[in-house]
Amino acid sequence: MPQTIALAGATGDLGERIARALLDQGAEVRVLTRASSNPEARGLRSLGADVLPVDYSDADGLKRAVGGADAVVSALSGLAPVILDTQTRLLMAAVAAGVPRFVPSDFSLDHTTIRDGSNRNLQLRRDFRAILDAAPLRATSVLNGAFADMLTGVAPLILFGRRRVLYWGDADQPMAFTTKDDVAAYTAHAALDRDAPRFLRIAGDTVSSRDLAGIMTSLDGEPYRLLYAGGIGPLRLMARTGQALSRDSEDLYPAWQGMQYFGNMFSGDGAFHALDNDRYGVCAWTSAREILEGHRRAEPRTAAA
Repeated sequence: MPQTIALAGATGDLGERIARALLDQGAEVRVLTRASSNPEARGLRSLGADVLPVDYSDADGLKRAVGGADAVVSALSGLAPVILDTQTRLLMAAVAAGVPRFVPSDFSLDHTTIRDGSNRNLQLRRDFRAILDAAPLRATSVLNGAFADMLTGVAPLILFGRRRVLYWGDADQPMAFTTKDDVAAYTAHAALDRDAPRFLRIAGDTVSSRDLAGIMTSLDGEPYRLLYAGGIGPLRLMARTGQALSRDSEDLYPAWQGMQYFGNMFSGDGAFHALDNDRYGVCAWTSAREILEGHRRAEPRTAAA
């Protein structure tokens, strides 16, 4: 009999990919959506998902919405009102309904090993972990490093126009990157795995800034050079200063949040020391080279400044 997975946050980018991956793997998917997000969920209904409008402030209604599910998966995205408050309501509804398993919205580098307070967004996940681990059900977090779109312009790591690759501290620091599609497919497997452990760590590819410079040199036929941006200490100081002076503290990804994430990546304190990539069989993980090849095919060549 197919398992039923209740999925919150399915109208977001990653959440929709997880919903599609669950459907592809034969699950019955119950999409929990706010009334304001219902139009975005209609495409999932056409694929076979059951779309249920929910009010996260209605504990009884939320309990009914997740009742009978084999697992609840959260792909909710936001700051404390979402990651702590709304996600806790979702967790309590799962507990009240007797749902045996919960997959939280972690999807990041290893926030279990970073320094307390070093990253605002990841600190919220650390804080929710204490709530989740006290709940009487099985939990599984999928940790995937940085999303691979960081390599192609979401964050200024590779400066394509200048043929430079930035680094802080150590140009040889390994960093994990995983595409959203790979994360979604793996998360679907984990959601359907009744014996999944507390943490699963995956990486589509693990590369350093030096590796990235070599890949781009090979792809472009022109040398990409490393550009030292400073040490980890100054980077973290800039992030703290930006946060203290920020007028966009309610934004999910202000510039200083990106600095905090780079601090965790280049310091190595959020690095993976073992991977669970093969738990669900050998997969064709998307490499950094493939991501950058696709980007170069899609974008016109830019002359170096």
